[in-house]
Amino acid sequence: MDRAQPSPPVEKRVDGAVSNPELEREIKQLGGELHGSFPSALRHPVRAVDARAMEMASSDRELRAALFRFVDVVPACRSLDDVARHLTDFLDEVPEAPPPLEAAMRIAHTKAGRAALGAAAARGVRHIAHRFIVGETPRAALSVLSQLWNRGIASSVDLLGEATVTAAEADRYAHRCAAALAELAAAVRGWPERPMLERDATGTLPRANLSVKVSALTPLLRADAPALGKQDAARRLRPLLVGAREQRAHIHIDMESLDSREAVLDLVLELLSEPEFAEGPSAGVVLQAYLRDSPQQLEQILAWTRAHTRTPPLQVRLVKGAYWDHELVQARQQGWPAPVFEVKAECDRNFETLTRRLLEARPAVRVAVASHNLRSVSHAIAYNRLLGAPDTELELQVLRGLGDELQDALAQHGFRVRTYCPVGDLVAGMAYLVRRLLENTSNEAFISEQARNTPLETLLAAP
Repeated sequence: MDRAQPSPPVEKRVDGAVSNPELEREIKQLGGELHGSFPSALRHPVRAVDARAMEMASSDRELRAALFRFVDVVPACRSLDDVARHLTDFLDEVPEAPPPLEAAMRIAHTKAGRAALGAAAARGVRHIAHRFIVGETPRAALSVLSQLWNRGIASSVDLLGEATVTAAEADRYAHRCAAALAELAAAVRGWPERPMLERDATGTLPRANLSVKVSALTPLLRADAPALGKQDAARRLRPLLVGAREQRAHIHIDMESLDSREAVLDLVLELLSEPEFAEGPSAGVVLQAYLRDSPQQLEQILAWTRAHTRTPPLQVRLVKGAYWDHELVQARQQGWPAPVFEVKAECDRNFETLTRRLLEARPAVRVAVASHNLRSVSHAIAYNRLLGAPDTELELQVLRGLGDELQDALAQHGFRVRTYCPVGDLVAGMAYLVRRLLENTSNEAFISEQARNTPLETLLAAP
């Protein structure tokens, strides 16, 4: 059975959403309490400046595209003059740049001005990168990870790296993952006890947690020939699963673009079905709610859990998804129907539906709800409570640099929260960084709405 307990009664509205007055009351109360714990701009002036910058970027589509193109090329620039020239070239394409940027462009007509502009722009990109990326290596990141743990916040380390093109690159990524597992496992043994972060009803939660991308474990991952890519990735992923089990660490397999999703999920479930991994390691997969067929994929995962009892159970990390632009552009280029929800409210409703289904499926799965949307997070907590489950049976996750305020508020209120922490150099992290900036500055994103001082009642309204 995949149901731990009966679900509270809900009524479907005409638009497909559900209505449950008790659930809505709990959401509003929880959302208000969490929102009231967000730090003020006076206490965090740097965050306030960042918020204003993101609001400026989100307000103008052409400006946003120009700035992200600039961020993407900065690592390849050879001098401050080169940085300044690229910035002004991109901004020249913006019909009406904001006054601060207009002033910056005026000083770019002299050598000294370009040097000053280049230095300021390079510092700005580094500041943005360090907001999202906790260190260039796992060892360099340990101080941040330890500080988070001491504040009651767990972490998952993501070694930055996009799709590989050679076997040697895939081998290097696998070696980096193995070394990171060993380093993290050794470091966390000295951390103080945090019962909320270390145990739930099904057993121990590992302190060391590593997120892995299958596309970086093989150069052969192709939608038209999935078997070859799965076989090649398996020979690098299997030793990582063994290492995670031996070092009592958790390994989470990230989902990426749609064209690799089925191969990645099949690979993970096939490996975890092997008798060798019946009792570990702790492992997880990702479910992307922006995909229209995500409910069917969840049922596939739950069917697998019914057929394969593992200790500990599989963890499912529910996310909205970070490849929306890629999926939409590719579908339009090929003349395909859009695989993603194009209306935010539809995606938000699907996210809540998947949240309820996952919470009802325990103890067959462990549930991690990853969102910066205050409504989505409050809904998960409220529904978990309406099911009669303690808060310890739900994990909430945020991204470093995007969910810092929510992370702190959740920890302050005693919830288990885990922060997804990228580790790597700036060049390796550029694709990741641009996706995060796109997500953060989307006109409909919760963080952008919050920066525009949208009323709390609107932020918590049912989608």
